[in-house]
Amino acid sequence: MGKKGKREKKGKGAEKTAAKMEKKVSRRAKKEEEDLEALIAEFQSLDAKKTQVIESSCPPPSPRLNGSLSAHPEKDELILFGGEYFNGQKTYLYNELYVYNIRKNSWSKVEIPNPPPRRCAHQAAVVPTAGGQLWVFGGEFASPNGEQFYHYKDLWVLHLATKTWEQIKASGGPSGRSGHRMVACKRQLIIFGGFHESARDYIYYNDVYAFNLDSFTWSKLAPSGIGPAPRSGCQMAATPEGSIIIYGGYSKQRIKKDVDKGTLHTDLLLLKTQWLSKDKWAWSRLNPSGVKPTPRSGFSVAIGPNNRSLLFGGVHDEEEEESIEGDFFNDIYFYDIGKNRWFPGQLKGPKSEKRKRRRGRQAEAEGAGDEEVEKQPPQGPVEIVKEVVAEDGTVMTIKQVISGPAEEKERSESEEEEEDGALGQQVEPCPRSNAMLAVKHGVLYVYGGMFEVGDRQFTLSDLYSIDLHKMEEWKVLVEMDPKAQEWLEESESDEEDDDMEGAEGGEEEEESSEEESEDEGGEEQHPSVQPDEKHADYLSRTEQYWIKLARSNMGPDAKEKKVVKVAHAMAKTFYEDSV
Repeated sequence: MGKKGKREKKGKGAEKTAAKMEKKVSRRAKKEEEDLEALIAEFQSLDAKKTQVIESSCPPPSPRLNGSLSAHPEKDELILFGGEYFNGQKTYLYNELYVYNIRKNSWSKVEIPNPPPRRCAHQAAVVPTAGGQLWVFGGEFASPNGEQFYHYKDLWVLHLATKTWEQIKASGGPSGRSGHRMVACKRQLIIFGGFHESARDYIYYNDVYAFNLDSFTWSKLAPSGIGPAPRSGCQMAATPEGSIIIYGGYSKQRIKKDVDKGTLHTDLLLLKTQWLSKDKWAWSRLNPSGVKPTPRSGFSVAIGPNNRSLLFGGVHDEEEEESIEGDFFNDIYFYDIGKNRWFPGQLKGPKSEKRKRRRGRQAEAEGAGDEEVEKQPPQGPVEIVKEVVAEDGTVMTIKQVISGPAEEKERSESEEEEEDGALGQQVEPCPRSNAMLAVKHGVLYVYGGMFEVGDRQFTLSDLYSIDLHKMEEWKVLVEMDPKAQEWLEESESDEEDDDMEGAEGGEEEEESSEEESEDEGGEEQHPSVQPDEKHADYLSRTEQYWIKLARSNMGPDAKEKKVVKVAHAMAKTFYEDSV
């Protein structure tokens, strides 16, 4: 009785501590978010100028990471939404919608009125209702200098048949966050984890919410059992029976002032409904067999064929006193949900090459007679070391670990063929983290992501595919040379009046030309700044205009004091961008 009471008291103490931290983070983040709300509102006013759906063919999307790539439930298409890009000085956020036609290997850009605001690190899930729906929840918006963050808690649905965005306003949902995970499971959207960060504080979550796709209502689940520690960026998958799998993820905690300690989680948990009541959930820990993934963060996830969840890539950061060096990966690991077993994805090589190798080996064996047989390749994981050289001469070592063949005394002929095929030189995606994945007809598609060389970040826009049924070879659908990417060295002299330009989107020239064409078309323009006009004079002259604009973006229910504050911030941003 005494021990149980202590455990319950300790659990309640942890809950109180978490609640205090969330309140502290929320309080400190409030001012930052109010500042960023003005920027977001300004971007939404630009999006509001679009009144009709425009679909046009286009080149592949610009480099990005932390977007979402989803397979259309009825068509041979992939849907790319959002993401971010950093060029060394500024962070660019996107809310563009691109569609990739699998059969034609072509991209199109779809401009739809009133889209969700620009964001990254959100989650998207597709359901087959009414010709297909793409549901989007949460994510974050960052200031161009990457030092302030706004975490969304909004829920949107893209009706794929009618090409219309709709914001779903329902109370009782999760708090603002990014890095969370969301899956569609039996007419529900299940959301787990994530984090919220301000300039000085952060908090990681391990709560679970369900959104009912029939009643459009939120509910917070209260599972029994010991659940996972708070984390973001985990692997989350729904089983055919309606259970949820959670693996890995990342979190950090402050061990002393200005010193944080990161944790790479490697545990595997099951969340399932109890037999007696479908409304009651329970956590349980799993101990899978097989070859488990090496610890990492920033990996990407998808559901493959045959009831298997998969993860791709990621990074393992080795933290030293004053620097962090990352080992990036490009391997695939499968988790067989039914067998509770991990295994690495190994390339078998094209069939024609297998036959050639086999014929060559038979000829060698016949010619050698009783001579000593060629030595077998070593067992166990093999580490391949690659070096990437940047334009400035910085060299980064990228380690790739390829799991060796299973240690069995007897191997069948087919296993030997698979090993021979894997030894051939294969085209493959370069190691990366935070890529976007989708699976359609058993084929895995990998788009974008990033890797680092010293202090420089390379953001990718290439597209690869691999047939998960055959696992023979990667195919390159869109190529990219990362070394040709622009990188601007960090400069202390950069002024904040570039913020609007920086946060708006990656296609700066395209965006500006579009705005110019809209200007010529007679669209409503903001009041211009007169020569030598001071900010106070400009605000006094145009205040009512900006209040009206802020009100139109924030809605009739927004408090007047907050509307005025956002209006003044929008006016200041426009003024500083104009002078």
